[in-house]
Amino acid sequence: MIHGNSGSINNFKYQIPWFSKYYKVIVVDSRAQGKTIDYSDSLSYEMMADDFNAILDSMHIKSAYVIGWSDGGINGLLLAMRHPDKVKKLAETGANLIPDTSVFSSGGNAFVETSIKDLNSQPASKETKNQLKLIHMMQIEPNIPSASLRKIKCPVFVIAGDHDVIMPFHTLEIYNNINEAYLWIVPKSGHATLQRYHDEFNKKVHDFFTQSYTVPQWDDWDK
Repeated sequence: MIHGNSGSINNFKYQIPWFSKYYKVIVVDSRAQGKTIDYSDSLSYEMMADDFNAILDSMHIKSAYVIGWSDGGINGLLLAMRHPDKVKKLAETGANLIPDTSVFSSGGNAFVETSIKDLNSQPASKETKNQLKLIHMMQIEPNIPSASLRKIKCPVFVIAGDHDVIMPFHTLEIYNNINEAYLWIVPKSGHATLQRYHDEFNKKVHDFFTQSYTVPQWDDWDK
């Protein structure tokens, strides 16, 4: 399970106990977030995706089911692209491919601007510098060409809220460029689909992990 920007493993408080009934659950604080320290000046989604690959290698795990939220969804997509053998299936919610303001809601863009102003007004500290590094990454990354998603070989469950910080048309672009994908736009939901509707989210993702990928026919009604 991979959390979002400035988050931690606590973001999966509704998922960890539920999925632990069926799986060995691996949850970590991403680089420069939670309890994971990062002293470098640079930070990228690719670096974090490679971190998760290294974690699986260190645990001698050949492949895993992956859940990614927000930045964690970006990391999941990159992990599936850069280390395709490591991802059996990926369920991602609220990911984006580019940092352009057009793919974010007005509220999302305002949040980033306000966060930067607030951080710049605070006394200089390691924590403030770290937060600015995380926010700056969101401003300039990711830069994933939609066509490159076709490199992903595993099935992907593409999820977002209908009032997500990521605009629905962009979520649809992600879905349309993955060879084996399902799409779920969650009604009456913002960015926190896995928290606001955790029971339904957990069940749908579990079903996705345990059932074979099939493409329904357009005329599959009862005749």
